[in-house]
Amino acid sequence: MMGKSYILTIDQSTSGTKALLFDQSGSILGKTALDHKQQYPQPGWVEHDPMEIYGNVLQAVQRVLQETGTSPEQLAALTVTNQRETAVVWDRETGLPVYNAIVWQCRRTAALCEELKLKGKEPVIQEKTGLVLDPYFSASKFRWILDHAEAEAESNAGRRRAEGRLLAGTMDSWLLWKLTGGKVHATDYTNASRTSLFNIHTLQWDQELIELFGVQGLQLPEVKSSNEVYGWTADPALFDGRVPVTGVIGDSQAALFGQLCHAPGMAKATYGTGTSVMMNIGPVLAAQPGNGLVTAVAWGLDGKVDYALEGIIHCTGDCMRWVRDQLGLFTDYAEAEKQAASLGDNEGVYVVPAFVGLGAPYWSPQARAAVMGLSRRSDKRHVIRAALESIAYQVRDTVELMEAESGIRLRELRADGGAADNRFLMQFQADLLQASVKKPVMTELSALGSAYIGGLTVGFWSSKEQLLTLSREPVMYVPAMDKGLTERYYGGWKTAVSAVIS
Repeated sequence: MMGKSYILTIDQSTSGTKALLFDQSGSILGKTALDHKQQYPQPGWVEHDPMEIYGNVLQAVQRVLQETGTSPEQLAALTVTNQRETAVVWDRETGLPVYNAIVWQCRRTAALCEELKLKGKEPVIQEKTGLVLDPYFSASKFRWILDHAEAEAESNAGRRRAEGRLLAGTMDSWLLWKLTGGKVHATDYTNASRTSLFNIHTLQWDQELIELFGVQGLQLPEVKSSNEVYGWTADPALFDGRVPVTGVIGDSQAALFGQLCHAPGMAKATYGTGTSVMMNIGPVLAAQPGNGLVTAVAWGLDGKVDYALEGIIHCTGDCMRWVRDQLGLFTDYAEAEKQAASLGDNEGVYVVPAFVGLGAPYWSPQARAAVMGLSRRSDKRHVIRAALESIAYQVRDTVELMEAESGIRLRELRADGGAADNRFLMQFQADLLQASVKKPVMTELSALGSAYIGGLTVGFWSSKEQLLTLSREPVMYVPAMDKGLTERYYGGWKTAVSAVIS
């Protein structure tokens, strides 16, 4: 490893793309972030431009290397973590997407999923994949892209499909293909397991599922462990030089690894555009959970996988963005925290952020958002506070479901993601859960987890035990609110959700 001083990590999320440079202490030497456009062609539809995103990857990498004075020769590895489920289909020969990426939030395939449910297909899908049948996951999105492209005569999608030219994958696969100059079409176990096409028992693409969703002829990526070398950088627009690409892992699982939740029973919540609550359950696949939890592959290392229970919350940070951008009630998140904390009580005001339906434990794709309980004395502070509180309520919903399904009482939640910086939210979360919440000093946990895996792969770090020595003392939040008050708040939330669902 002489002269190889850094790990370069690409963190491609729902809202933007970051390039981060980690040193051997696990510290961030430099970081660049670029947002991409959120496209909403119709209500409930969400798209991203894959070419714009890859352009942002190139810019972010070049900027962080330039700003830190780092050369490609100093990079031990380039690693990738990404928004999961978002579906991309592109032409092998032209290198161009046949349609925009359909984002995990997008609900356009609700009718297709409902049709499959009516045909009685949900049990086989859930048994094989660990996932509920929902538009959230990639398979129905691939099908929609195929149907849309083939409906356009000039696209020749049917012919390209028959010729094996149409490549499909989640965002990691798209970036890998571009970064390696079109030489590698691959994904890792975590991303594959979010498509509804991957059998988590056999750890292979499942032909029955491929036919069930009607995506035959799509070229699916090779599935690899996260700690394999996937290939080498080969795009001159990125930089000159060959750097191994490894540490490929979906963002929520990357955060679980970065939070050092390496043992069964350890749990974390990643507060992003949506929120993933995930608990490590080890190498043995448990009985299929119900009530909206899914079984996820926590990670695949050396050809073996660990599993996790996951609860998926569609809209958390995105709700705060709506309050900021659409309602104009605050300008920055520090102001939002101050406004929320200035109230002694929520005064019965609730925001149910069902902008794209509700995820776990409700799984109600048709639900729509609402603000409830407003009175003449309500002002913007009440709406801001209610939006923040809605994040914590949804996490409690999910944690309670996990406890019931797993039989494990969560004594502590590890928090990461942008909203974990909000002290009001983290304290309210601890109060609601009646459990401690630990927030690491390092906030870029998805990127760190990817960097850790990539670093272990190339010998930048020697062992998981060494990683434990790199972690810093976290910020701790302990319950401080009267339990009777928290139950009153939570009861009001359940009433508000019931009104939206009904």
